[in-house]
Order: sequence, then structure tokens, then C-alpha cells
Amino acid sequence: MYVRVYDHPILGKMEEKKKVTIYVDGKEIEAYEGEMIASALVSNGIRVLRLTKRRLSPRGVFCAIGRCTDCVMTVNGVPNIRTCVTPVADGMQITTQRGTEEWGKE
Repeated sequence: MYVRVYDHPILGKMEEKKKVTIYVDGKEIEAYEGEMIASALVSNGIRVLRLTKRRLSPRGVFCAIGRCTDCVMTVNGVPNIRTCVTPVADGMQITTQRGTEEWGKE
């Protein structure tokens, strides 16, 4: 079971937010509108967000402020999206990225 922090000792209670559905590698995931993609994934037990180009080593959230590229994924067909600073939207299609992926290449 994966847990979200609904009542933080410093930040207080989490505001009421609309639940939405996103799709990660074809799997339906529940998220909250406006939360960062990486947060929604970690809250649902998904820790591997991409695989490195050469060794296919797993990568996940590292800095969580958009400075590194460890959390990049393909979002709605667009590769290299930093998921730690990109908000969730209902119906998003997200896929684990392998390598650096480029526009128009499979």
C-alpha cells in the first residue's frame, strides 16, 4: 500500500482536489488534478520513470525541482518531459522513457 501525506505537521492539511485518471504504460492510475506527475506515480508505487540510454539502468525522482533529467518520461507523445515539475491532467498518456528518445523516432 502506498500512502499520500494528507495532514503534514508543517504544511497542514492537503486541500481537497479533483481526482483524475492518467495512464502510465497503459495502466490506469488515480491522481489529483494539478499534482506533479512524479508525485502521482510515486504515490501509486511507481518508482522507475526512465531507463538510461546505454545500460538501461532505472532512474526515478532525484532532485524533484526540475534541474536534473532523471525523472523524464514521454507525456502525450512528447519525450523528455520533466515529470517532477509537470502537473497532471485528466487522461494524460505517460510512458516510461528508454534512453533519450527523439521527436519522430520509435
